[in-house]
Amino acid sequence: MPQYKVESFIYYSKALANKNHIVDGSTKDMQAALDKYARDGWKLVSTDVASFGMAMYAYLYFEKP
Repeated sequence: MPQYKVESFIYYSKALANKNHIVDGSTKDMQAALDKYARDGWKLVSTDVASFGMAMYAYLYFEKP
């Protein structure tokens, strides 16, 4: 029976920051999570993103057979 995990990330918009600050920060964080789970035998099966107010919520869904 497969196992499932979800990794969640929250990023807040900063009015005075570089316009790409969320992309720059999230890329590093998500790549680190992908590398960590891949080393442990997990496979990325889905992603999702939602925004609410000044925040962006990103979810990575993993599966392990």
